[in-house]
This record gives sequence, C-alpha cells and structure tokens, in this order.
Amino acid sequence: MQLIKQLLAFRPSRLDLIFAIKTYIAAMLALYISFSLDLLNPMWSIGTVIIVSNPFSGMVSSKALYRLAGTAIGAIIAIILMPNLINTPWLFAFVVAGWVGFCLYISLLDRTPRSYMLMLSGYTVAMIVFNSINNIDIHSIFDIALARFLEIAIAVICTAVVSAVVFPMHIGPVIQQRVNKNLASIEELFSQILKNEIEKNNYTQALASVTRDMSEIHVLAVHLWYEKSKLKGMTKPLQEMLHQLSMAVANLVAMSERLKQLDLHNEQFTQTLNEISLLVINFLKSHEQCNETNILALPAEFDEKFECLMQQLTPEQKTVLYSFKMDVRHYIQNVRIVKFIWENIQRGEKKFPENIVPLTTKYPSLHRDQGVAVRGGLAATLSTFLGIAIWILSGWKAGYMLAQMSAVCACILTAIDNPVPALKIFLWGSVVSSVIVFIYAFGIFPNITEFWELAVVLAPTLIFFALLIATPSLMALGLVLGVMSVMSMNLQNRYAMDAIAFLEASFGMMLGVLCALISIYFIRAMSPEKTASRILAKHYKAMREALYIPYGTKFRIHLRSMMDRIGVLNTKLVQSENLKVAMNWALIETSAVVDFARLEELASSHKLSTSLHHAIGNLQQTLDETFRELEETLTIRHQTQTKLMELLSQIEQLANENDDVIVRQRVKSSLNNIRNSILHADASHQIHVGEVMA
Repeated sequence: MQLIKQLLAFRPSRLDLIFAIKTYIAAMLALYISFSLDLLNPMWSIGTVIIVSNPFSGMVSSKALYRLAGTAIGAIIAIILMPNLINTPWLFAFVVAGWVGFCLYISLLDRTPRSYMLMLSGYTVAMIVFNSINNIDIHSIFDIALARFLEIAIAVICTAVVSAVVFPMHIGPVIQQRVNKNLASIEELFSQILKNEIEKNNYTQALASVTRDMSEIHVLAVHLWYEKSKLKGMTKPLQEMLHQLSMAVANLVAMSERLKQLDLHNEQFTQTLNEISLLVINFLKSHEQCNETNILALPAEFDEKFECLMQQLTPEQKTVLYSFKMDVRHYIQNVRIVKFIWENIQRGEKKFPENIVPLTTKYPSLHRDQGVAVRGGLAATLSTFLGIAIWILSGWKAGYMLAQMSAVCACILTAIDNPVPALKIFLWGSVVSSVIVFIYAFGIFPNITEFWELAVVLAPTLIFFALLIATPSLMALGLVLGVMSVMSMNLQNRYAMDAIAFLEASFGMMLGVLCALISIYFIRAMSPEKTASRILAKHYKAMREALYIPYGTKFRIHLRSMMDRIGVLNTKLVQSENLKVAMNWALIETSAVVDFARLEELASSHKLSTSLHHAIGNLQQTLDETFRELEETLTIRHQTQTKLMELLSQIEQLANENDDVIVRQRVKSSLNNIRNSILHADASHQIHVGEVMA
C-alpha cells in the first residue's frame, strides 16, 4: 500500500529525466557493441548499465571500476573451481556457497565503495558457474567467464563515458555543500548553546544529524579519486578534516553539559556569556589568514571575560566553569584547524604542516559490526546452498536460475537491518517483470528486425525504470524491475523465446528470491531495537578502550570512529523510549573520552602525589568494569555506581590537597565531567542512568 502511494506521488525532476536518458543511451550503446561483437549474453551488458548507473559521474566511475575488478576476480575463481569440482556436486555446492558467504562477510566489514567489489567477487562466481552448467554442452567455462568479463567491461566503460561526457554531475560540489552546511550547523549550535536557547534533546538530535552527515561524507569522499571536480583527489585530507571536526562536536556536547550543570540565570552571568559567544563567533569569522604559527590563537579578551564569570561563582561552580572554559578554548582551536584544512583543500593543497595535521588516515576509521557480517555471510551461504540443493535434487533444468537468484538476492540487500521488506519488493518485482517480459517477448519482439527498432521499443520502459532508480524511495523497485526485466528478455543476435522455458526461468527467479528471503529472515534480519542495542554495546566497548589512549593522533582516530558509530546509531528508527534516551546519552558519554585522555596524561606525569596517582589508576579500573557491564547488559549494577561515585569523591578530596593549582583544577574538572557525562548525575550528584537503562 505504501509503495502504491509512493508511485502515485512520483514526480520526476528535470535532473531525474537527464539521468534516465543518459542511462538509456549508455544501455543501448553497450547492447549495440555486445551485439556487434556477437558476445554470448548481451543481456549482461544492458543489465550492468542499470546496476552501475548513478547521477554522479565520480560514483559511476568508482562503482564501474570496482564492478570490473570484482567480475575479474569472480571469473578467475569460477575457472579454477568448476573443472575440479563439477563431478562432486555436493562438495561443489558447499564450496560455491561458502565463497559467496565469505566474500559477503568481508564486504560487510568494509564500509567503503570497494565493498561492492568484494561482494561482486562472491556472486559472480555463482552466476558464471551456474550458467556454465546450464550451457555445458555448448560453451566452456572459460568462454562464459571471458564473455561475462567482456560484457561487464563494455557496460561499465559505456556508462562511465556517457556519465562523464553528457551533462556530467560531480560529487565534489555536493560534498562541498554538505561540509559548509555542517560548519554552519556547529557554529549555530555553539551560539544557541551559549545563549541557552536550545533544549537538551534538540541539541543532541542536531549534533546526531551532524555526525550522520560526517559518516556519509567520509564514505562519499572516496569517490573524489574518480572525477574531475574541484575536490578531485582530496579524499585523505577530507577524512582527516572529519577527525578534527569530531573533536569540535565533542567540545559542543561538553559545553552544553557544563552549562546545564551551572544552571545560572542571573542577568550579569547571562550578559557576560553572550559577550563570550559574540567574541568567539566574530573571532572565528574574522578574515585573518590561519597558518601554522597562529592556528591555536584565542580572542584577545578571552581570559578576561572568563575571569569576570569566575568572580560570580562558588568554588564548586568554578570547577565546572573551568571545564567549560577549556571546552570553549579547544572548540575555537579545533574549528580553526578544520577551517584551515578546508580552505587549503578548496585551494587544491593536499599536504599540511605536521604540527597541524598529520595525515594518518590510511584506512577510514568507521564503525564495523563483526556480528552482522558473520550473520550476513551465513545467510548468503545458506541461501546459495539451498538453491543449489533444490537444483541438484530436482534435476530441474531451470534450477540454475533459482540457484543464481538465491545467491544474488542474499548478497545485495544484506547490509540493511531487516532486508525482508526489500526482498518482498524483489518478489513482487519479479512477478511484475515477468509480465512485462512476456508482453515484449511474445507481443513486440517478433516484429523487430533492426536494432534501431529494438532501441525505440525499449526506450519507454528503460527510461521509466531509470526514473524510479533516481528517486530514493523507489530506487529498490526501479532496480528490481530494470535488472530482472532486461535479464529475462535474454536478448541475443539470434533471438528465440520458448514460452515454456520462459515461464520456468521466471518461476525459478521467484523461488530464488524466496530462498534468500527465508535464509535472511531466520539468520540475518534484526529489528532496529536489536541493531541499536548491538551498536550501543560496541559504543561502550570503545569507551573502555578510550581509557588507555593518550591524547594525540591515535586518540582523534578513535574518537572519529566513535562519532561515526553514533552517526550510524542515530539512523535506527527505534520505538523503545528507553533506547531513544540511551542513544541520546551515547553522544554525551562520548564527550567524556577527552577527560579520560586528560587524566591519562596527568597520571603519566610527575605532578601528582603517589596517593592521587594510585587513586586515578583505581578510577580507570573501575570505569573499565563499568563499561564492561554496560557492554554486556546495557545496565550498571547499583554496587558499581556506588563504588564509582565514592571513588570520584575520594579523588576530588586528594586533588584538593595538591599544591599545584592548575593540576588541581584539571583533575577536578575531569572528575566533574566524568560524573556528569558517564553517570548522568546532576548538580546534586543524583544518578539517573539506571532509570533508563534498566
């Protein structure tokens, strides 16, 4: 019903129409070349064009390259496996199914565009060997593998050329727009936080949106290698900039929490805070050129303004304000570094001074879920094996299509939390595509004698399918109808369609989708609540690891990974109110990792007394136990809460005995932040974590 409403509301834009026509031109060009070379299955060429089509030329080029590489790997593996295992069908089934599952498992761990190559390496083997068995008396495995590689190569080259030449659209301007939007968002949030104009839930939701955008930009940046936009080749600098932006986001969270702790509404305090806000905003917007010598500079009256605030507060409040001041200072410096990197990126500079940006992003620091990858791989293995087993036991000639579709469908949708609804669309799409193909095969194609006639009759359906692909809410339907329709048409130079064979193949496709649906339903499918709980467990594991990471490059990379995880977490549409609160708190908790690094730095210095040094070590151990409990059960035992609160109070007393004022302030500030951010304690030290997590 929802799908029907979306179709009725479907209104393609001018850009959608341009994309659809470009896709159609590339499809016809690939089909014509395949016909001219008399390749075995020209349908693979036209089907591949639909699969790799994308409005942005860089994304088309990268996807095309990875598809070509994945096809080459799959073809080589197919040539190695089939001659040696064809006479042992059950071993053959197990090996092919295992390969499909293994490749999918690896691809699910790699949240970059190259994961497409890994996934394709898996199901390409299935497609080649199953087609080879079906045509074993006509063509050799090498002929079919070579033909598939050539057909895919023709398709990806045609698609990439048409996308780059005909009204090209680049991903660079989109990334540029989203980066500028993110920078404007955090500046606006900074102003609202200091003016107390934003509620807790609003600011966490706004920052969650920023973290989601950061995660998407991190992945989109990979495509910059494959286009000619202004940002071409800026993948690594952009990813490093996102590391620094993560620090600024953590600073914003910490600032908001400290102001909530102070909860002061007197006129003089508010006025001074507004003056600080304007001072910082004007300083960050100044046209003064940032360089490696002044990048860490602060506004001229920064210390004086905070000294005015200090005079209005009690000793306990001064500890909170000191922490707030540190967060504002670090926010200014982090934003200036981000802007410095961003300005240099837009000027085409890839190298920066080592003291500002050590480019260490050898591999994107993204969230990865081993459990989901394992379950996805197992589901694909079972689906493929089930399809092959039915084919072997039944001896059904069209069983090759069943086995092929069970492998493909189990792979392409496994990244979704619950792929079952999408697979249902595939099931219904295969029925609709069978009707479309039947009309073409037995009502239109018998009257076609020239290629231009074929191009004309295919134009309405292909352009319509491409328009659906260009619409995010209808993309799955467009892909299903487009790929299944053109593949089922089985276009050949010597075209012939057997009605019985057509119906059998169509039925085999539907059964293949059903095999994938059953396997994924029982092994891979998870509710958003289950997925969110798993990600929260990963979050607490990362919090535990952060206890022992000193402040520096490794720390920034770890924090970036945590922010990416929160970005992924906030895409989950959970219904549980408890989980929603826990998801909001995850961002607040992440801001405390900076304080872990500060305490670790102090503990490694010689400025602490032996008793204070020992107490901080106990705190780290107790926090380790706390996060381990949260990781395992998402709850903290009352005994652990009490122990942690008592230890924080003990360290605070020891810190008061320290002669070094700066060390005393830093320790007490970090303790306050940990108490507030981890235990979610208010100013009276009342703990609220158990109320939600229980």
